Amino acid sequence: QVQLVESGGGLVQAGDSLRLSCAASGRTSNSVTMGWFRQAPGKEREFVAAIDAIIWSGGKTYYADSVKGRFTISRDNAKRTVYLQMNSLKPEDTAVYYCAGNPRGSYYKEYDYWGQGTQVTVSS
Repeated sequence: QVQLVESGGGLVQAGDSLRLSCAASGRTSNSVTMGWFRQAPGKEREFVAAIDAIIWSGGKTYYADSVKGRFTISRDNAKRTVYLQMNSLKPEDTAVYYCAGNPRGSYYKEYDYWGQGTQVTVSS
């Protein structure tokens, strides 16, 4: 079992930066792929970024085209924490952001474990 708790959301202006954190508990949390998703009001949940376990692929990262070059996902195994550094934020980045662990197949689809979400609001 892996438990996930997100933090770091908030209200910012366009062009600002935020860093989201996802604290993971559970013995296997460092050995699974971790991901970030988001869901805006009235829209489906969408993939944002993912990072493989360091022991398997050196922490290979994946990004949605909409955030590539602006967002960076990273993980600190000692702290069992995954981060999402978000720069050059845009109003369309406004959403509830969810941390996820251990994908069922593709890294950009379903995961076994989910956090409760943290709200990110970007004003224009």
